[in-house]
Amino acid sequence: MGFQLSACAEMLWQDRPIHWRAAALHEMGFGVGLWNWPTWDLDALAATGASFTIMNGYLEGRLADEAGAELLLASARETVQVGKRLGVQRLNLHGTGLGDHGIPVPQIAHVAPGMWLRARDTLHRICDLAEEEGVIFTLENLNLREHPGCPFNSTADVLSLVSAVDRPQLRINLDLYHTQIGEGDVIRWAKACLPWIGEVQVADNPGRCEPGTGEMNWPVIARALADMGYDGPVGLEAFAKTRPEQALDAFRAAFTV
Repeated sequence: MGFQLSACAEMLWQDRPIHWRAAALHEMGFGVGLWNWPTWDLDALAATGASFTIMNGYLEGRLADEAGAELLLASARETVQVGKRLGVQRLNLHGTGLGDHGIPVPQIAHVAPGMWLRARDTLHRICDLAEEEGVIFTLENLNLREHPGCPFNSTADVLSLVSAVDRPQLRINLDLYHTQIGEGDVIRWAKACLPWIGEVQVADNPGRCEPGTGEMNWPVIARALADMGYDGPVGLEAFAKTRPEQALDAFRAAFTV
């Protein structure tokens, strides 16, 4: 069947309205990834008929402290309704909220042992919400170079938390761009995460642009994913170094195996 290809509408055609971008991606045969919803025209997005593969599943909150967890749950509960209105397939989380330019809010220099227990308990509460609402959340790995002070940022951290919770309502959003920067060894990390992957996201490094613009051998990575049995969604979360249409063609070519 091949991979289910999608692209982040927020990062392409940035001079166009978000519903125009979603419609363009849909017309080209791609699913649509989104970030935060308060500024969107939800009616216009729904009218595009696009398949919305992922969006941020919260607007504020944190995994690892009581006040942050309450904010996260309240925010997630509201966002779930937006996601269901659009038919979004996965709702994405991070260790803490991200502000301007992806800087964590707040930045946390050290993750104490008790924070791991709190994060696990918060994710169980997220799963309870997801089970009640019939939705799926993902937890995404990030890199500290671009997101300094983000707790539970690494691929290893995300794998540890999601595998410890081990419920079908919580999957890994494995962002291989962030893995490359943070750890490298992306194929082995993909294999380790495989039982819990809900989506794979990609961008070349350096530059965070389409496949073929950086150091990563995407056809080899794509073949490795297919060989290990992964045939789920792959999302391009990247800027276009060329025209968006060319960037999407390069993405499709790299992940046609």
